[in-house]
Amino acid sequence: MADYHNIFHQVQVRGPVEFGVPARQEVWKRQGQPFFSYWLGKLGDAQVGPYYLGTTGLISIVCGIIAIEIIGLNMLASVNWNPIEFVRRLPWLALEPPLPEHGLKIFPPLKEGGWWLMAGFFLTTSILLWWVRMYRRARALNMGTHVAWAFAAAIWLYLVLGFIRPLLMGSWSHAVPFGIFRHLDWTNQFSLDHGNLFYNPFHMLSIAFLYGSALLFAMHGATILAVSRYGGDRELEQITDRGTAAERAALFWRWTMGFNATVESVHRWAWWFAVLCPLTGGIGILLSGTVVDNWYDWGMKHGLGPTTYSP
Repeated sequence: MADYHNIFHQVQVRGPVEFGVPARQEVWKRQGQPFFSYWLGKLGDAQVGPYYLGTTGLISIVCGIIAIEIIGLNMLASVNWNPIEFVRRLPWLALEPPLPEHGLKIFPPLKEGGWWLMAGFFLTTSILLWWVRMYRRARALNMGTHVAWAFAAAIWLYLVLGFIRPLLMGSWSHAVPFGIFRHLDWTNQFSLDHGNLFYNPFHMLSIAFLYGSALLFAMHGATILAVSRYGGDRELEQITDRGTAAERAALFWRWTMGFNATVESVHRWAWWFAVLCPLTGGIGILLSGTVVDNWYDWGMKHGLGPTTYSP
């Protein structure tokens, strides 16, 4: 008999179609006829649908489409409406923020940053409405709102880069362009303009939490997979009624690390590490140019590196 695995299964476990638990505050009905996908079942749950958009979800998607259309059409116009060049040069194309001379004007000329402001407005509206939808869905299902607040941490960094810091600096020109490589170029130039971002202590914390969260999620995921043959993937049951899986996992980590997180607390550790990555990163960006002009000089002043060099 073939074994059941958690990912890349030899056997896919399928039950009857699940329409979801009753939810409060459900103005719309859940949409779509559920169906099963063999290939999605290779990675996780094979069932697709039903889904629930609601008013905020629908408006969010509409605003997101408008933002993407503005960005995409401006990029297409920059290559003289040539679809082949658009595809070929897409990683290098960008929609730039307003020019420095326009400051914080709400309506600069369209070709000098007006389109960027318009796209940013719709994209930000889309993201914020999606957060509202996420929060309300969690409350309607009587869940905790941890996912919504984790998303809010990422939104904080997004708003710092494109809205809050440019406001404090007095010009939209300090915001990030919409584009792939142009975004990376902006990041590199930002570090050069402010004396090497690596000397920014909040950047250090952000990177530590970035790598720390990756390590924690990898360690936890690997441990659960290692004991899934004993039911380790049924973590809720393991929290209240520890069985062979949780005992073996705990023993393994006491042997290798000296101590062991609980089945629940490891998720809290990983959640906080992941959330603190954009939170500290946003603080570091916000302080650059507003409080600290040159992070290298700041670091030398506070003993982060040698002040003199011997030949």
